[in-house]
Amino acid sequence: MTTDATTGAAHAPGAGRADTIWPALRRISLPLAAGAGLNQLNRAITAVIGPELAARFGLSAADLGFLGAVFFAAYGLAQLPVGAALDRFGPRRVQTALMGVIAAGAVVFATASGLTALILGRVLMGVGVAAALMAQLKATRTWFAPERVPAVTGWCVALSSLGGIVATVPVEWANAAIGWRGVFLADAAVAAAAGLWIWRSVPDLPGRERSVGGVAEELRVIGRIVRHPAFIRLVPLVAMLSALNFVWQGLWAGPWLRDVAGLDAAARAQVLLVYAVGLTLGSFASGSLQSALVRRGANPLALLVVCAAGLLVMHALLIARVPAAWPWLWFAWPLLASVGPVGYMLVGARFAGSETGRVSTTINALMLLMVFVMQQGIGFVLDLFPRNEWGGWDPRGYDTAIAISAACLAASLVWLVARRDGRSSGSVPPRPAR
Repeated sequence: MTTDATTGAAHAPGAGRADTIWPALRRISLPLAAGAGLNQLNRAITAVIGPELAARFGLSAADLGFLGAVFFAAYGLAQLPVGAALDRFGPRRVQTALMGVIAAGAVVFATASGLTALILGRVLMGVGVAAALMAQLKATRTWFAPERVPAVTGWCVALSSLGGIVATVPVEWANAAIGWRGVFLADAAVAAAAGLWIWRSVPDLPGRERSVGGVAEELRVIGRIVRHPAFIRLVPLVAMLSALNFVWQGLWAGPWLRDVAGLDAAARAQVLLVYAVGLTLGSFASGSLQSALVRRGANPLALLVVCAAGLLVMHALLIARVPAAWPWLWFAWPLLASVGPVGYMLVGARFAGSETGRVSTTINALMLLMVFVMQQGIGFVLDLFPRNEWGGWDPRGYDTAIAISAACLAASLVWLVARRDGRSSGSVPPRPAR
C-alpha cells in the first residue's frame, strides 16, 4: 500500500503506473469526463436561456430562481444514495444509468408547456448529473497512482468544464438556430451517447474497492464522516467555493449581465464563455498547482485560503461596478473558485478507498443544499426591489445578494483559520483501505 504526500490518499500497489497513464486516461477518464461535461452543461445552460424562459412563461425572479434551485436540490438529495452506489457498484454502472436519467429529463424539459413540466425536467436532470464529479474522483483514486491523483483530477475537471463552455456561445447559436427546445433534445441525444461510451469503455470496480453492508452500515459510515474533525473544519469553505460557481454560472450571471452590465443576448453569451474558460483553466491547473506547492513545503490549505481571499476581492469589485473590468472579473471569479475539488481531495484523503464515494457525495450534498438556498435566496432578494421597464431586476438587488455572498464566504474562511483538526498542516493519516 502506498500513500500520497499531497493528499494522503491510499492506493493499491502498482495501480496506474506511469507507463499506463495515457491508456487509463483514454479508457476511464475521457468517458467519465463526457458524462461530467453534461453536469456543467445542464447546470450552466439556464444562465443563457433563463431570460428567454422568464419572458416565454412569465416567470418572476423567485420562479426563475426556483427553477434553477430545484435542479440543485435534486442533485443534492441524490448525493448520499449515489455515493453509496458508487462505493458498491462503481462509476461504470452508476454513470451509465444516470446518463439515461439526464436524457429523460432533457426530453421532458424540451416538451414542457408550463412551469410544472419545466421543474420536473430540471429535477430529472439534477438527479442524472448527481454522480458526475464524484464518479471521476472515485475512478481517479481507484485506477491511478497516488502521485498522479491531484493532476489527473484537475485534468478531468477541466475536461468536464468544456461542457460549461458549450453552454455559452454555442448554446446561444443553437438557440437561435433550433430554439431552446431543440437544444434540450440535442442534450438528450448526447447523454444517451455518453452513457453508451461509459458502459463500453470504463471497467468495473475492483473487489477491494467495493463497500459492503446494509442501510444501517451506510448511515454509520456517513455519521462518522460528518463527525470527522477535518470534515467539520474544511467543508464550509470547500462547499462555499464550489457553490459560488454553481450559483452564478448556473443561473444568475446571465441576468446580472443583462440588468447590471446592460448586455444583449450575444454579448452575454460571450462573457459567459469567458467565465467558462476561466473555470476550465482553473480546474486544469489547480490540481497540479496544489501538488507543486505541497512539494515545496506549503501548507496543504494555502491554495484554498489564497483563492478564497481573492474571491472576496472579486465580490467587492462587482459591487463597485467598473465596466471595463467586468469580463476580467467574470474570468477571475471561476478561476479562483475552481480550487473547490482540491478541498474534496484533502477531505477524502482521510478515509479508506471503499468510503471515498460517500465522502465526496456527502460534501457535495451539503454544497448543493447551499446552492439551493443561495439561488432561491437571490431570487427573493431581487424581488424586494421594483422591476425595470424591460422586465429585468434592479441592480441594487444584485449588489445586496453579492454582499450577502461575501459575508458567507468570509465566515467560512474565518472558521477554517480559527478551527483546528488536530494537525497544523491540515493533514491527518489516512485510514487503512479495507
